[in-house]
Amino acid sequence: MRILVVGAGATGGYFGARLLQAGRDVTFLVRARRAGQLAEHGLRVKSPHGDLHIATPPVVMSAQITAPYDVVLLSCKAYDLASAMDSIAPAVGPDTVIVPLLNGMQHLDQLDARFGAARVMGGRCMISSTLDDQGTILHLSAFHILSFGERPSGNSPRAQALAEVFGNAGFDVQRSDAMLQDMWEKWFFLATLAASTCLMRATVGDILIAPRGRETIAALLDECAAIAAANGYPVREPAMQQAKTTLFTEGSPITASMLRDVERGAAIESDQIVGDLLARRGSTEAPTLGMALTHLKAYEARRARGG
Repeated sequence: MRILVVGAGATGGYFGARLLQAGRDVTFLVRARRAGQLAEHGLRVKSPHGDLHIATPPVVMSAQITAPYDVVLLSCKAYDLASAMDSIAPAVGPDTVIVPLLNGMQHLDQLDARFGAARVMGGRCMISSTLDDQGTILHLSAFHILSFGERPSGNSPRAQALAEVFGNAGFDVQRSDAMLQDMWEKWFFLATLAASTCLMRATVGDILIAPRGRETIAALLDECAAIAAANGYPVREPAMQQAKTTLFTEGSPITASMLRDVERGAAIESDQIVGDLLARRGSTEAPTLGMALTHLKAYEARRARGG
């Protein structure tokens, strides 16, 4: 099964490198700058689960694609989706399956409109990783989970085939029979974490010891959960308990990757993670989440004028 991994960054690069190390047929779709890094340094991963170095990873530019791939593993930032869709178009054939690992839910509508819903599975990853200045992938957590499944639910022969090709590749794989529910549960948690740590410019542990810090996180958690429920995806108890454990652990050093992007003056997924969630709130009140979005949009305005 031929797999095209879009990008060789912190997420796609990690899972793609593990798949390549396990002997799968993987090619990375990259831009010129990343191609240059890979040519100079190779694909390097530093991880609690074992480091690896692939000296000459297979790479391709969009213009060089001459035939469809069986699987497109899409892991770009949500704000880069439009250009990513243009890049993968030559790789998408009648039987290609696209597995997106983007945050939020907005990307599903865009991918469906461009390539047809039948070609687009649901996807979710749970990993904390980043790139250093040389392009080395730094895996920052013990968890590395890739989930996928048919939408809105159920199993299929192609899902079973993907489970086989992704399995035993050095990371945890979950074939989900309730993919949209799983994606909403990740979204509700990620929006809470991003909104709270970006709004306060602090770790979870720092927020918890600040006046009304715990109450602020709790308000965001409740608002995000209420929006998920209003859209037909009430958060299940295991996911809620996991979120509370992560968000209310004293001394926790955890932040959202969005805060790291803010601190280095980079582009952020404010619209896709927080803005789109607010847009789906209907009659649900979400004043704290609204304040967080105001904060993020003010950052983007300042960044746009070079501030």
